[in-house]
Amino acid sequence: MKRDIPLLIRGAVFAAAFSLLLTGCSSSHPGDSPSSPAPAATPPRVEATPTPTSTPAPTPVATSGVVAMTLEEKLGQMIIAGIDDYSMNEHARELIKTYHVGGIILYKPNVKDTTQLVGLVNELKQTNAVNKLPLWLGVDEEGGRVTRLPDEITKTPTSKDIGKTGRPVLAYNIGQLLGKELNAYGINMDFAPDLDVNSNPNNPVIGDRSFGSTASIVSSFGVQMMNGLQNQQVVPVVKHFPGHGDTSVDSHVGLPIVQNDLARLRKLELVPFAEAFKHQADAVMVAHILLPKVDAQNPASMSKKIMTDLLRKEMGFEGLIMTDDMTMGAIIKNYDLGEAAVKSVLAGANIVMVGHDYEKVVTVIDALQKAVQSGRIPMETINQSVRQVTKVKQKYQLHDRPIKVPDTKKLNAEVQSVLGTKANK
Repeated sequence: MKRDIPLLIRGAVFAAAFSLLLTGCSSSHPGDSPSSPAPAATPPRVEATPTPTSTPAPTPVATSGVVAMTLEEKLGQMIIAGIDDYSMNEHARELIKTYHVGGIILYKPNVKDTTQLVGLVNELKQTNAVNKLPLWLGVDEEGGRVTRLPDEITKTPTSKDIGKTGRPVLAYNIGQLLGKELNAYGINMDFAPDLDVNSNPNNPVIGDRSFGSTASIVSSFGVQMMNGLQNQQVVPVVKHFPGHGDTSVDSHVGLPIVQNDLARLRKLELVPFAEAFKHQADAVMVAHILLPKVDAQNPASMSKKIMTDLLRKEMGFEGLIMTDDMTMGAIIKNYDLGEAAVKSVLAGANIVMVGHDYEKVVTVIDALQKAVQSGRIPMETINQSVRQVTKVKQKYQLHDRPIKVPDTKKLNAEVQSVLGTKANK
């Protein structure tokens, strides 16, 4: 088969850049050496899953041809940005070429149908070919009412309905299925599964997005779905740390305040996350919720006590930490967006998500750049985050090669096969 020489060269550059980051930056970071044990609550046992047929494997790291990243390129890798329209426009092109954003999140307004989505994904990939690292292309594909795939694709059940079956293997199989579907459309990151325990019946945002109202159910089903996605080399991002299930305000609209202390969190909300971390979770999304009994000043997505002290040090999480969308009402109605992003990075976030509005993405990048140049954000903090990003991108063998239009009939047949299998009932 004829090999794509430019892609081969770019692959070597990718590995070389990773090598430089590993050798050229200090390895000290709060998350590298957990200083205290995981939560006191013993995580529930998880029903055995089928042995994955394949797992993401690291690409060998090159030791020569090292190419350094500029500050602008590093900051870009710490951003996942939203874009407008069904096709590439000038703002999207500028975010990738000028600001080097490391990832794009696609919402339903970016998806018209299968042909259009494939065209957009390929345009994004092609535009990113000038950058040193491949592009995250992510969606919220939880199943049920939270879906971003084209309408031609048969939808999977809600997490609540999956949890009610009492068969965690179904969550694994659906995770695999979602991974296959996302792969078919060139999507390599899924902001799922939802590990929130639905403990508050008045919760306006979680509800049937949760696998259930107990830590045991959420742990067993959530880990299975996460592993199913990983099996298909789609990066699962577990959410919404440290738990969005006991809120009475939708963080898309306002800032939820949760009066739970650490003792309560360790017994309930943190248990599914602890279990996911034991099973090699690669990324976690942190919620915009204020927990006054843990940090009275900052929401979780801006809190060093929650992201560094709790998530990194106590729970020992070593993967990617990203914020929920910083353009949600919880943030923009209460904080200056640029300052909020700076505080998030200082608190421990590796990736800042800015899901809407080109100008807001630029505002965040500019604020981060000024904070680095002034010395407020240490350069080592930026380097550590880029190392984290590069490590996961390499582990999942991300690439910017174009994709073909998938066979939707075949994908739908697989949905019916999974949902109709006796083993799942």
